[in-house]
Amino acid sequence: MTGRRRTSTTPPVHPPRTGTRLSTKVRTRVLFAGAVAACASIAVGCGAIPGVTGGSGDDPITVMTWAPQDTPATNKPGMPAMAEAYARWVNANGGINGHKLRVLTCNDHNDTVYAAKCARRAADENAVAVVGSYSQHGRSFLAPLEAAGIPYIGGYGVTDDEFSSPLSYPINGGEPALLAGLGQQLGTKCGPVALVRPDTVAGDQLPVLLNAALKRQGHAAATDQRAAEEATEYSGQTKVALEHATSDPSKQGCVVSALGDRTETFMDSFRRDRQDYPKVGTGTVLGSLDQSLIDSTGGQSSPYEGAHVTGWYPVASDARWNPMRKVIKEQAFGDNRIDPADAGVQTTWIAYNVFKSVVESLGDSKVTSLAIRQALDNGLKVTTGRLTPTLSWRYEDLIAAVDFPRLVNAHVTFQVVRKGLLTSERNGFIDVSKTLENADAN
Repeated sequence: MTGRRRTSTTPPVHPPRTGTRLSTKVRTRVLFAGAVAACASIAVGCGAIPGVTGGSGDDPITVMTWAPQDTPATNKPGMPAMAEAYARWVNANGGINGHKLRVLTCNDHNDTVYAAKCARRAADENAVAVVGSYSQHGRSFLAPLEAAGIPYIGGYGVTDDEFSSPLSYPINGGEPALLAGLGQQLGTKCGPVALVRPDTVAGDQLPVLLNAALKRQGHAAATDQRAAEEATEYSGQTKVALEHATSDPSKQGCVVSALGDRTETFMDSFRRDRQDYPKVGTGTVLGSLDQSLIDSTGGQSSPYEGAHVTGWYPVASDARWNPMRKVIKEQAFGDNRIDPADAGVQTTWIAYNVFKSVVESLGDSKVTSLAIRQALDNGLKVTTGRLTPTLSWRYEDLIAAVDFPRLVNAHVTFQVVRKGLLTSERNGFIDVSKTLENADAN
């Protein structure tokens, strides 16, 4: 799920996979073991020398956070802003193990060239990790990071590569888990389901995952409606989606939008066009919808009322987010880039807490990219204040998903918009690992 491509009006064709399917657990671990062995065989290329900052005394620790900003498509300015606020908070409280935290930020412009430039800059400035970042161009940024041995900790999870690179340490299940969870959430509630998603390589995996989850619920596959990521209106897509969702008069269908920042634009078209059709339900994922968007579009009277939403974390009003809110209030008061309800901001917060735990585990040892990777690979368990399950990236912690061999947290939360508020639909986390493990067989 990496990169963007030209808009196409032809329906997607997914060629059948060939060959026999190994046991997913065996195949996943064989592939991952091979990647680790390849990295270990080239010591310098995998971080023995680059990424050496911090050590005895008060040497600063350098990290980087990147995200797209000021683009006509998806933007995540709150992520680098949250990283900077986190650094100010850490440094105001003595640093990490006595080290000041130096955060570099970079705008990847939703562009492959800029994504690679951000990664090369991280290497040039001896960053020991890239933390809490967003980019659709995994192949472009991971190659320079792998060459420099820099770990990628807590990416947003929008690309397949984040779940396959041995130097990636994801903290959530990314878009794969969200779509698998949404399919499970909608499978027993909806009649015909129509998916509207970006016409990008990143979007191509979404119908596969949604349909794998629907199939597990005994539900028919969703229709797959592509949409230009930079469109200014989506009337054509909404009408096609509504036609399908209302095709069975015996059961109310659902329209699923997974368009990121363009979800609001889609819903403007949807609100106008739905008046000509029978009532349908709606569903989406965190990152395409948050409380701020609900508030800005009418609250209880917004088109999102009643929508089913799948997220990675507890709802934004949960008390478990209070420490993050306190840091934002202390260190970024008035910075309107940082929305505590934004999934990107939340991901950056958790990722930096993971990084802080790793550095603290090193004690007086020199803080290097290699030391960080070794701590993570050797079984360090990290708690996140119950915002996620306990995280660990040992070989044994990988789920048996062939397409996502680095995925360790396949838990999601089910939420629903009630009376204008995004609330929990079901308590606790829901594990969708089985759906992800079987997705490539569907």
